[in-house]
Amino acid sequence: MNPRDTRSQRDARTNRRIKAREVRVVGPTGEQLGVLPIDQALARAQAEGMDLVEVSPMAKPPVCKIMDYGRFKYLEKKKQNEAKKKQVVVQLKEVKLRPRTEEHDYDVKVRKIREFLAESNKARVTVTFRGREMSHRELGQKVLQRVIEDMKDVAVIEAAPRMEGRQMFMILAPNPKMLQAQRDRARAAEAKGAAAAAGAASPAPQAAAQPAAAPRPETPAEAPRPPAVEQQ
Repeated sequence: MNPRDTRSQRDARTNRRIKAREVRVVGPTGEQLGVLPIDQALARAQAEGMDLVEVSPMAKPPVCKIMDYGRFKYLEKKKQNEAKKKQVVVQLKEVKLRPRTEEHDYDVKVRKIREFLAESNKARVTVTFRGREMSHRELGQKVLQRVIEDMKDVAVIEAAPRMEGRQMFMILAPNPKMLQAQRDRARAAEAKGAAAAAGAASPAPQAAAQPAAAPRPETPAEAPRPPAVEQQ
């Protein structure tokens, strides 16, 4: 029985809180210990210095596992915290345009939309009408259609353009293919960096040993002199 099959930490019954008269017991390493009276099951857990935890209360009889429940709760909480860190929180970012947005301003806003989508966020693109501009809604439609064309490589339309009061808006979501390409590039760069680091850590090849120089022959001046003969 895998500990992840247990009920939530708040609901799991342990030790004397288990109400069944007999339970099916799973040992600390997953071995099946069979159906035991609750007192025997508690004794087995106590002998192991661990807890008896009810992991499948609806089974007949209930299934209990012998484990270190305190450590189990700690590890589960740690896993949940790590999962939250990895979880991507999608936000809805808004970019506002006018029916007659200047070209430079339009380019800046389009770059912003691309940044939002690249960060896995969604973009609400809004065209605001003022005064008599309300009689020319086709201008707003034209602006949004231009955005759609410029974003077609990185975005999909989640909500089509529609009017709401004096605003015409649409919602763009990241194109899944674009996000997958980003992940692939990130993995490739990570693998390349790891390979480069491994190459830098490996020792450089040693140069081949040079043969020892032959001894220089002695010159006559350097040759040892014969011992002097003592004269009588």
